[in-house]
Amino acid sequence: MSSNLDPALSARLKRSPDGLVPAIAQQYDTGEVLMLGWMDDEALHRTLTTGRCTYWSRSRQEYWVKGDTSGHVQHVKSVALDCDADTVLVKVDQVGAACHTGARTCFDADVLLASE
Repeated sequence: MSSNLDPALSARLKRSPDGLVPAIAQQYDTGEVLMLGWMDDEALHRTLTTGRCTYWSRSRQEYWVKGDTSGHVQHVKSVALDCDADTVLVKVDQVGAACHTGARTCFDADVLLASE
């Protein structure tokens, strides 16, 4: 698929066999980890240029902008690659729930280990 992503950035990305990179959404001011989504080059380009997180839905095989249907928008504050260029960290200002279940984050419901 063609994308408007900067070719130099595209060349750096290390993608899964299906052409995607995991994208972690984190609340910019608290550090709270909100969710994990998937991006291809075009989703990353749209995220960088629109100020709203765009992901690739692996189940629906289409782009989706977080909050377009739920109203739970992610306003992008910064975007960074990890040291291997195989994961994107998007720091956002989350409006409402990040999880499709209605929870603030996708990581609250099934805690496997918690130190007290």
